[in-house]
Amino acid sequence: MVFDAHRHLGVLPAYPFYGGPAVNPDTKARATIAELIADLDAEGTERALVIPNYGVPSPGVSFAFNELCVEAAQTDDRIRAALWVSPLPSDAERTEAALALAAEQGVKALKLSFLLGGRASDPSCRPMLDRIFAVARERDLVVHVHTSPGAASDIDEVGKLVEWYGDHVAVHLVHFGGGMSGHIKLAGSRFFDWIEAGKRVYTDLSWAIGFAPRWLAEEVSRRGIGHDRILFASDEPWGDREGEYARMRAATGDGELSELVFRENFEKLYG
Repeated sequence: MVFDAHRHLGVLPAYPFYGGPAVNPDTKARATIAELIADLDAEGTERALVIPNYGVPSPGVSFAFNELCVEAAQTDDRIRAALWVSPLPSDAERTEAALALAAEQGVKALKLSFLLGGRASDPSCRPMLDRIFAVARERDLVVHVHTSPGAASDIDEVGKLVEWYGDHVAVHLVHFGGGMSGHIKLAGSRFFDWIEAGKRVYTDLSWAIGFAPRWLAEEVSRRGIGHDRILFASDEPWGDREGEYARMRAATGDGELSELVFRENFEKLYG
């Protein structure tokens, strides 16, 4: 059985990315809960954290999927929901409306990304960051953070969230740093330094460059820590579930680490 710690629900409008024609690259995006459940059944995915789809520069679209994700979690016990939130002052009202759903049954995380603007060290973002993490602490929710806004690794910036809030709130760093520099900084020391410092930091390796999963697994074995902080994630429809599964299975083998990555760590964090 496989538990998926990161996939999306909702169909985005076509958008002219990078100056090209309007397109929908996330071809497997699902609009309905029934379609999502059919995918889980076909894959053999036993549990999943479901997050509003995002990627077009219209934040209202993603905020509008929050209630759909909550409904999905309340429809099928295999599903847990994350709520889309934003640290941008311009999104404050919508973020407060999202946080009002945090007590709903099945909500286990708040999804935060700077892909649509802002940065962790931007003073204008700090009040809403404090608010988001305060609600997460109060409700014992995970804050699920995209680590490569603009398709470039930004772990120095995003890592500030672990340093500021990770003593009291679980921070899930999506994409393991989001690129070459992020992978090397995290696996080389930073991920393990945070764990040893008592930070509640977690990660998944969706979209990771080829060497990263096996190197991280080797470092976990060598250091003897971190095995309880790594989760499998497909990032569907932006990721490739079959490919992500094969890479993580190859990196973790068929022993204890594999069991933790594919099942037990999800259950402890999101179950």
